[in-house]
Amino acid sequence: MGEVFLAEDAVLGRKVALKKLSSGRIADPDARRRFIQEAKTQALLNHPNIVTFFEVGETPEEVFIVMEYIEGRLLSQLVAESKLSILEVLDLAIQIGEGLRAAHEAGIVHRDIKPANVLVSSRGSIKLTDFGLAKWSEASGLTKSGVRVGTAHYMAPEQVEGKNVDHRADIFSFGAVLYELVTARKPFDGETETAVFYELLNVTQQPLARYARGIPPELERVVQKCLAKDPDLRYQRMDELLADLRALRKSVKAGRLGTESSDGALAPSIAVLPFTNMSPEPENEYFSDGLTEEIITNLTKIRTLKVISRTSIMRYKRTAKSLRQVAAELSVQYILEGSVRKFGDHLRITAQLIDAFQDAHLWAETYRGTMEDVFDIQEKVAQEIAGALRLHLTPGESKELKKRYTENTEAYQLYLQGRFQWNKRTVEGFTKAIALFQEALQKDSRFALAYAGLADSYALLGETSLYARHPHDVYPKAREAAARALELDEGLAEAHTSMGYLKMNDYDWQGAEEEFKKSIELNPSYATTYHWYSGLLSATGRNEEAIRMMEKARDLDPISMPIQTDLGLSYYFARQYDRAIEQYKRALDLDPNFTRAYISLSSALALTGRHEEALAEVQKAIERTGDRSRTAYLGRVYARMGERGKALEAIEEVKEIAKSRIVSPHSIALIYAALKEKDLAFEWLNKSLNEGYVELYTLKVDPWLDPLRDDPRFEELLQKARLKACLEK
Repeated sequence: MGEVFLAEDAVLGRKVALKKLSSGRIADPDARRRFIQEAKTQALLNHPNIVTFFEVGETPEEVFIVMEYIEGRLLSQLVAESKLSILEVLDLAIQIGEGLRAAHEAGIVHRDIKPANVLVSSRGSIKLTDFGLAKWSEASGLTKSGVRVGTAHYMAPEQVEGKNVDHRADIFSFGAVLYELVTARKPFDGETETAVFYELLNVTQQPLARYARGIPPELERVVQKCLAKDPDLRYQRMDELLADLRALRKSVKAGRLGTESSDGALAPSIAVLPFTNMSPEPENEYFSDGLTEEIITNLTKIRTLKVISRTSIMRYKRTAKSLRQVAAELSVQYILEGSVRKFGDHLRITAQLIDAFQDAHLWAETYRGTMEDVFDIQEKVAQEIAGALRLHLTPGESKELKKRYTENTEAYQLYLQGRFQWNKRTVEGFTKAIALFQEALQKDSRFALAYAGLADSYALLGETSLYARHPHDVYPKAREAAARALELDEGLAEAHTSMGYLKMNDYDWQGAEEEFKKSIELNPSYATTYHWYSGLLSATGRNEEAIRMMEKARDLDPISMPIQTDLGLSYYFARQYDRAIEQYKRALDLDPNFTRAYISLSSALALTGRHEEALAEVQKAIERTGDRSRTAYLGRVYARMGERGKALEAIEEVKEIAKSRIVSPHSIALIYAALKEKDLAFEWLNKSLNEGYVELYTLKVDPWLDPLRDDPRFEELLQKARLKACLEK
């Protein structure tokens, strides 16, 4: 669109770059508007890695921009002329990422990141330029849905399809640039633009290692994640991407490619796909799933290995996706897959470890034995993987792998059946799980894992999204089971997490935090700990910590719907409503049947004034579940809209429902708060507190309670929930 000239600022005596609109486009009003928009957009940004604009001028005959002059060359020239080391690549990539982060924080999406729009100074510093296609919140009307914007080889798939894009399109383009920096090749290429577009939409790029030697596995993973076709599977923010690049740079400099250390170097990553049940009896499915989970648990004992949690990998049961695609979606390099055949007491287990980026088999083995041998087989699999990945096991890790939670194979099979039911996350599943865990304990009364399973089952039966049982009925049983598990095995991370959750719901914030920290120390790959710990951090007003903790949970369990939804909740409690809405929508794209996400989305929409949309989201949840108690959420929105009569009708309906099933008083309190009926709101909040319902842990941060915060009774509630003292520390 423009031509750039070297010029001199006669007043200040300095060299400047003068960009003029091409003479053939001077008469085009849309071209002039875009050119001026480029100046306005870039003028918003003041960052060392973005070219500085000095002024813009416009006459009927010409339009020009004056900007800083960078003595150097384009990144495209550097790639063509030089073979870059991995450290040089990472230094350049981090600078590009810093510039993009600044743009994104200002609400600007570049939409045309490519080597030709990156300047490299003679000193090696990076400057982003050419924001002519940039999109920002104040620049409405410059692009339309259905119009492709960008440069073909670097477009995100959603750009190719002409969809509306956000900052994640820049992250895809960044990945394409990073790929080119390493290989001197474009990741998606073709003789025609149509061929390039086909590759962008349908073809997975070749591994970096096909074109370059000595590629750190973690760099391969980072590029794979940037270039995910689905925006939800990419890095969601430049902050996350930059953190991985910096950690990788630290590893490369220290010569620790693919290991984790206390100073933040990166770990190799693995996903254990669900083992296929080859048994003649379909009911042995519990055993193949249980074996998968137990191998995951064993691998998490190796602290230098990042292991994806069970929730995410179970979505790939019987998948038709390629291993490379699965690895890209889960952001891992290595895949373990296998099969189980159980016939009576006899077992045949096969397992193979694959480097998904290189499409290389690293190790494979077949194990035969009886149920008496199952613990030895699990130990051998973990040790073989550690050997194949050249991981050094500490004496403590070797000891943990040899640990036996029970020697009773009947108790162990009952435990696996219990976890199989628990993982269904339904009332019926929890109820069956409790019976199976109790039966396992009858076989071995010192089986700590079975007690941990009992604690988890009772705790979630009283959890806010279910309320299948009254908290007063189930939480004491959960506490007793968690305490017994820890009494038997103080080193059981899962039991510490369960106890932390229960202490949090008792408003013992310090005790809960100690339990969560202990669990992370014992098992840094247990996603549930980070998930529940994030809730504590949100409740106590430590919002940035809460977001980081939930992002860690998401990294370990990237397709968990509760984690994806509650990442939105951490944004919501931080009053970052737009980010919360965006995250809730991502969650629903992953699973439209996860109804809690509709409710959460509704709250964020209502608080941003989008009331009709908020009502529609609640209705979707009600239609999918048939649960009329969710009418309470309609009542909140009606109150916010000023529809007092409808809000009061919702309260009456919920009260009627509460006569025949458990409904938290908290849900009614929030409607009264929105109606500014303070006396009634406090009456129902105290009822909720006195009856042991857990939602009051959000007392300090819930925006629906804002109308009550200036009332002395609110301070009293904070005292009762021990939040006031906690927050004053």
